[in-house]
Amino acid sequence: MNYKVSGAMRKSKKYFIIYAVVWVVLAMLLTPALTYAYHITQNYQQSNAFQLAVQEFARTITNPIEGFRCVFRCGIFGKYFSVLLVETVMYTIFFAIGFIKAAPKNEFTDIEHGSSDWCKNGEQYTLLSKKHGMILAENNYLPLDKRGNLNVLIVGRIWYW
Repeated sequence: MNYKVSGAMRKSKKYFIIYAVVWVVLAMLLTPALTYAYHITQNYQQSNAFQLAVQEFARTITNPIEGFRCVFRCGIFGKYFSVLLVETVMYTIFFAIGFIKAAPKNEFTDIEHGSSDWCKNGEQYTLLSKKHGMILAENNYLPLDKRGNLNVLIVGRIWYW
């Protein structure tokens, strides 16, 4: 199970900063505008309260300083933080879904098939050599001085330099 968490962390590392920056932008732009529009619809019982809320939302989302002024002027900090909490929870759920989808399906995901990366703790060197012999792969040589059956099947292209 640890390989799933470490694989997801490796794939999602660059997205953590993007996640944080987008969250700050949403907290600065969207949350004050939503809070003020919600406040208008709750306090004005007119027939055009929704239309007024949409107009104020458009005005405050394009000018974030004005959005914070409206929040401070009306004294709706509690509403602001509750809207911010709901927004953060929804945003975290979406990020968690993306993080779970980034987890590898099995332990050998993103490892070249047939490479020596499948071996652990140098177990490939019980048969192969690290330094000399016939080249099989990077840092993997077939020693020519061993006795016994050293049959090797090489699948793929042979490159000559």
